[in-house]
Amino acid sequence: MTPETKARQQIDQKLGQAGWFIQDMKQLNLAAGLGVAVREYPTDSGPADYVLFVNRRAVGVIEAKKDSAGENLTVAEAQTERYATANLKWRKDNTPLRFLFEATGQIIRFTDNADPAPRSREIFHFFKPETLDAWLAQPDTLRRRLAEQMPVLPERNLRDCQISAVTGLERSLALDKPHALVHMATGAGKTFTAITSVYRLLKFGGAKRILFLVDTRNLGKQAHQEFMAYTPPDDGRKFTELYNVQRLASPNIDPHSQVCISTIQRMYSILSGEPIDESAEDVSLSEVQQTAKQEKFVRYNPAVPVETFDFIIIDECHRSIYNLWKQVLDYFDASLIGLTATPDKRTFGFFNENIVAEYTYEQSVADGVNVGYDVYEIETEITQKGAELKAKEWVDHRDRQTRKKRWGETEEDTAYTGKELDRSVVNVSQIRKVIQAMKTAVETQIFPTRKETPKTLIFAKTDSHADDIINILREVYGQGNAFCKKVTYRAEEDAESILSSFRNDYNPRIAVTVDMIATGTDVKPLEVLLFMRDVRSRGYYEQMKGRGVRSLDGDSLKRVSNSAEGAKTRFVLIDAVGVEKSLKTESRPLEKKPGVALKDLLQGVAMGSRDDDTVLSLANRLLRLAKQLDDKAQVRIEKASGGIPMAELGKGLIAALNPDAIVQAALATARAKGITRSEDTLLPEEIEAARAERVAAACAPFDQPALRDEIESARREREQLIDHINLDQVTFSGFSEQAEAQAKAVIQSFADYLKQHKDEIAALDFFYQQPYQRRTLTFDMIEDLHERLSKPPLMLTTERLWNAYARVRATQVKGSDSKRQLTDLVSLVRFALGLDGELKPFADEVDKRFQAWIFRHNAQRGTAFAPEQTEWLRLMKEHIASSCSISRDDFDYAELADKGGLQKAWGLFGKELDGLMKEMSEELVA
Repeated sequence: MTPETKARQQIDQKLGQAGWFIQDMKQLNLAAGLGVAVREYPTDSGPADYVLFVNRRAVGVIEAKKDSAGENLTVAEAQTERYATANLKWRKDNTPLRFLFEATGQIIRFTDNADPAPRSREIFHFFKPETLDAWLAQPDTLRRRLAEQMPVLPERNLRDCQISAVTGLERSLALDKPHALVHMATGAGKTFTAITSVYRLLKFGGAKRILFLVDTRNLGKQAHQEFMAYTPPDDGRKFTELYNVQRLASPNIDPHSQVCISTIQRMYSILSGEPIDESAEDVSLSEVQQTAKQEKFVRYNPAVPVETFDFIIIDECHRSIYNLWKQVLDYFDASLIGLTATPDKRTFGFFNENIVAEYTYEQSVADGVNVGYDVYEIETEITQKGAELKAKEWVDHRDRQTRKKRWGETEEDTAYTGKELDRSVVNVSQIRKVIQAMKTAVETQIFPTRKETPKTLIFAKTDSHADDIINILREVYGQGNAFCKKVTYRAEEDAESILSSFRNDYNPRIAVTVDMIATGTDVKPLEVLLFMRDVRSRGYYEQMKGRGVRSLDGDSLKRVSNSAEGAKTRFVLIDAVGVEKSLKTESRPLEKKPGVALKDLLQGVAMGSRDDDTVLSLANRLLRLAKQLDDKAQVRIEKASGGIPMAELGKGLIAALNPDAIVQAALATARAKGITRSEDTLLPEEIEAARAERVAAACAPFDQPALRDEIESARREREQLIDHINLDQVTFSGFSEQAEAQAKAVIQSFADYLKQHKDEIAALDFFYQQPYQRRTLTFDMIEDLHERLSKPPLMLTTERLWNAYARVRATQVKGSDSKRQLTDLVSLVRFALGLDGELKPFADEVDKRFQAWIFRHNAQRGTAFAPEQTEWLRLMKEHIASSCSISRDDFDYAELADKGGLQKAWGLFGKELDGLMKEMSEELVA
């Protein structure tokens, strides 16, 4: 058999599988079926190898070549075109044929001449006649619709990075690029972005069906939920009310489905004929080692032809598509759209370096979409060095599968390394030491103010290892079963319900997993990740880290972690196995210098330290601090920076180091000098000069000492150091000479401040002026004075001043054991100025004045206030004691509102009320 004849036989077989009737010219019968392929059809250019007829109409041509011509098959395109434009014998219509194929027994290339810029592409198999018939019935091809008919994207409810991704993808599709990569950081809304594109491709692009490919069943379920929740911007109905979405659980694709969600494992099973193990869909393919014996090649399935899908969206495309399972993507004639947070070189290569959108982890932190992270290391001797069990030692021997134990002697000396822990040898002490170290670190250094354990995820090596960790966790923390749970595919409890509780409820506080929560699963309240397993795959490690990066608002975090204050600002990666050092990761912590104080970073930048580590560390601190500060502190910093908010200062530092922007700046500088440069010909010194200029501009605000001081001051106001480590004991009770000297210094600095600033501060003006002008004292004035005194360098809080006077003038100070109120500052100022001979709580003075006032008032009236009126006057007096005054608006506060508020008070006092309030505010405070 000649090579040409063998190739023709294979082409005939493939055409038959796709539903074509193959005929020689002599047996021509166009009524045989919908699609007929006629061999050696005569044309005025010679006989065509095959002419394709659909519904008796000539629509296409196949140029057949022997297999050895496969590598040069594109050379045959001119020959195919010649037959397509030739006159066919017995054909009345001489319009050029639309569908052009070149084929060997192994390779098929196809061109649709109705496309805007017809371009051949390789396809796995011939199309069915019904497909060509449907395409002929459409006024435009899919590629023409993508190039010419896609409307402008509505930007409402979309983040900038999502807008960039959708528009970038549509530009790529309009240019008929077969592969496109969307690189978006975890938490930036990749799935939401993808669904937005799917909706537009179905509605405006006229796509027939789209495959959404995932690599675990859990991720498929998650994607399906997002499709059900999605409401398009131009229609009030949910996506699933507009289009049929099928989550594939069998080999049968619903002919009416427009979106099909499937694991790549199941699709591989359908196309290879290899039965699927249902549990295989629960494990990420990055964790599965495929052996040569397991390999099955994908073959044509008439029930799922190659044209089944117009687009394939590959979620988390960094993981599963480069080995055996790549055949699934090769099979379908579809544009491939990859979504990933962690691309590597293989990813860029597979997608032809066509990155249609890029949104990095560092950018997402700057925008507040994600949070930064710190790395905390735990090392133990056995983790580092291993250990040795001597022969004849009596130890437990445990079956790996059943976990049944027997007590017996070791047969020989057994030395093991840290890498063998929890596989061949389990050292319970090693697990316990790591857990105890984590507990201590979290409680004393990482989250010292928390009353409950922050939501924590622990990555274990194996299911058995996870069980050991669970048992020791409950022991070390002294907690019950609800406190920590195992979340793996083999867990006896329903993994989904545990995961839901971990995400939304108080318990469990800690989850232990092997791989189920390693990728793609959102648990936003997560604040601690403990690695007790090493990870070889760079991308997989990045995905595991990604579980902690999601930002979360303060109210949502507080719902599951009651003592959390404010929004989630970071997470901490606790490395107990050297995972951070064992490989080079793509995204590094923004915090490059966790041991360097903020004030030193600020000073370093001001002095000219502009290396990446310093600049990124400062950016991370500023972004984190910006989320913690109140509005007053934010305003002060913005004022000191010349109008730049704290978060923008941090973002500016990150943006200054953007490599692409640096290159563009260098090119612009070269152009301005009249020098022609491309990215490839830029000199290193030109790039460095551009970087230096950008970084200098971003660092310029920190040249101002006032800004540096304001930022450091704000940090000190916000943070407290809680020392749980150093235990104290009483060695002496009483004031020492040194303590008394310090107290005198505090009092003196207070007196000096009052004298120096009496003309600047309204509250001091009140005390220095004539008695009648004192009556303008307000709580705002006291609050302003308190803020000025308590800030560095004075640090003269009301409590500290009171204690100083108690040490030095004990006989003149009353109420040292009572809780301080802000208004006690009034008493402190009066005492310091000599207006009062005794220092006592402001509320006590108000009480004394109230007794005198009400006695005098009753005497002047001739009749005493009624009991209910007296009770209300006492309530008003209590408010004055804590706020310096009272007005109608104050009746909205709880202690007054609960008793009936302004309406009740007006009913008791009538028109007298306003006069009484004014009189009390003056008499009780003055």
